[in-house]
Amino acid sequence: MNATSTKPNYKKTLRACYLGFITQAIAANFAPLLFLKLHNDYQIPLGLIALIPTAFFFTQLLVDIFCARFVDRIGYRVSIVTSEIFSAIGLISLAVLPDLLPSAYAGIMISVILYAIGSGLIEVLCSPIVEACPFENKEATMSLLHSFYCWGWLGVTVISSLLFTVFGIDNWKYIAIFWSVIPLYNIYNFATCPIEKLVDSGKGMTILQLFKSPLFWVAVVLMVCSGASELSMAQWASAFVESGLGFSKTFCDLAGPCLFAVTMGIARVFYGKLGEKVDLEKFMIASGFLCLVCYALASLSHYPIVALIGCIMCGFSVGIMWPGTLSISSKKISRGGTAMFALLAMAGDLGGSIGPSLVGMVSQKAGDNLQHGLFYGGIFPILLIAFLILLKLIKEKE
Repeated sequence: MNATSTKPNYKKTLRACYLGFITQAIAANFAPLLFLKLHNDYQIPLGLIALIPTAFFFTQLLVDIFCARFVDRIGYRVSIVTSEIFSAIGLISLAVLPDLLPSAYAGIMISVILYAIGSGLIEVLCSPIVEACPFENKEATMSLLHSFYCWGWLGVTVISSLLFTVFGIDNWKYIAIFWSVIPLYNIYNFATCPIEKLVDSGKGMTILQLFKSPLFWVAVVLMVCSGASELSMAQWASAFVESGLGFSKTFCDLAGPCLFAVTMGIARVFYGKLGEKVDLEKFMIASGFLCLVCYALASLSHYPIVALIGCIMCGFSVGIMWPGTLSISSKKISRGGTAMFALLAMAGDLGGSIGPSLVGMVSQKAGDNLQHGLFYGGIFPILLIAFLILLKLIKEKE
């Protein structure tokens, strides 16, 4: 490197990862806004519509497994640029393929799988890319990074709803193409920003070595509990506010998922700004207790406004859980590398699948009583607290 060379601009890397998480939020949350429209326009049964998010998350799980084995060989830059390409193609395909193919449903599912591949790669890669950058406070930077998923979730919901109102929901295909601009632009960012290796080639732990580490399994349980604590409330928020508390549908969509996303984003920004002054593990234990209180308020209160506050504040309580677990794991298992991040992302996705399913099944057995189902969702913050305490005991023993 010659004397005139400038230092790498890692802020550009950080901005690219911010947009990466916004892209992931678009991929996860745009199609659900169209479920009834797709059902009515293409005469797709609601049972098949319900398989769309299942296909999305299952594809992400497969991508997590793929990343654990192959990303280090392929390289971070090629993989993360590929993530944006798949995300953009998937969103554009959603606007084109349903009318182009003989089966509209097949076109929708192909599109969902395409952008789910992109979303899965983003989920696995953005965290280690930022972790590898020489930032001073890694935990705070990681928390701030993950807040952009929340702002993306809020943005795609509010802006899409506004565009549906102004231009009509019949023009949803143009809006899907509009959202594809973000990953298309971010292809250039990831192609040109500095990207460092988290662990030198050949020095990262293998999957088998990770499986032999007790700390890794504690981190896996923490990720499962983090994903379950977050999505048990987030995925049922709108339906809970509507059916359980009796508010209007429009109010439910805003007061449920949107305000949940806002409070979750605030928690991540709060820790991102003040993280260097706060002990992460103690902050996560306190968040676990707050999450338990929120589940209790939502499931046990007979007053709708109190239950609604529990639902909304749950977003704040779960905000630090996912990025905090990644930061703790990276610090305690320093050679974990991409395989660790991929497997932990898979654990988080698994929790995000188990939690809402448990709430739904319990609610159904209780006569479609969502409050009863959410009561059992409180088991996940309890387990999170228990394993954080176990982590501290392991640390003291070492």
